[in-house]
Amino acid sequence: MSETADHEPRPGYDVLTMGRVGVDIYPLQPGPLEDVKTFEKFLGGSATNVAVAAARLARRSAVITRVGEDPFGRFVRRTIRELGVDDAFVGTVPGLPTPVTFCELFPPDRFPIYFYRFPKAPDLEVRPEELDPHAIRSARIFWCTVTGLSAEPSRAAHRHALALRSRRGPTVLDLDYRASFWSSPEAARAAIDEVLPMVTIAVGNREECAVATGANDPERAADTLLERGVELVVVKAGPDGVMARTAERRVVVPPVAVDVVNGLGAGDAFGGALCHGLLAGWDLERALRFANVAGAIVASRLECSTAMPTAAEVERLLGSVAHA
Repeated sequence: MSETADHEPRPGYDVLTMGRVGVDIYPLQPGPLEDVKTFEKFLGGSATNVAVAAARLARRSAVITRVGEDPFGRFVRRTIRELGVDDAFVGTVPGLPTPVTFCELFPPDRFPIYFYRFPKAPDLEVRPEELDPHAIRSARIFWCTVTGLSAEPSRAAHRHALALRSRRGPTVLDLDYRASFWSSPEAARAAIDEVLPMVTIAVGNREECAVATGANDPERAADTLLERGVELVVVKAGPDGVMARTAERRVVVPPVAVDVVNGLGAGDAFGGALCHGLLAGWDLERALRFANVAGAIVASRLECSTAMPTAAEVERLLGSVAHA
């Protein structure tokens, strides 16, 4: 059983996320890790990064996750607070180390990532009985990830959270497939299939959508997700831009050209910015263009969490792109 935070949660979150957290230890030079001389540590983890991205856009956000009882866990808790995210649901699991993640930098399009989540990541120890039903039901957007379905008791906790949510408002499944967390793509697909009827939005890149549906063609993958009850499907296609599908509409926005430093945080920036656009009630195309630019900004920076842009930064680049 994990120990919970030492303060009461704030009511009325705009964005409540659930899932992975850890410390990103990123190289300060490109190339193979064996040749890198210096590194810097940052807050990391997809669900946590999305909460940070939303907070940078002035949205009240919190994350449900767990850390180890160690210095990295203390760093995570402190940094989450410093970046404007409520840590009321960040628990501590004695006996399990806070995960660390390394990557290699081969710009512009190759960024191998190495997860050290042994013997088990604390964020997979979230238990159903530890969840706050009111926070989950009342959040304007609830965001969870496929990683959280990869092991128990986290898998049961995610199913319970989605049942509590009962599709009240936007309920997002980030398809976030990491092969090293699963025995096979088929195992991930089976877990995803169980929860699809409980979510209203699915977000993923081409590979993740293929894993979720078995369909390599993005259009067919979107069809399959819509058939399973998802109301909005967002497929991130890298150099081909972003496609969104609903039962009535198809929207495609082009990519944004930047000098890529590290592409790993772009999807999380996109996610937080997409939440911002949905909360603002924007037209789908406007929300996607804003999110696309937010992702491009983070791709042009080394880190993930602390690289998340403000609304003013996004609007400036969005304006320059529109007038190019």
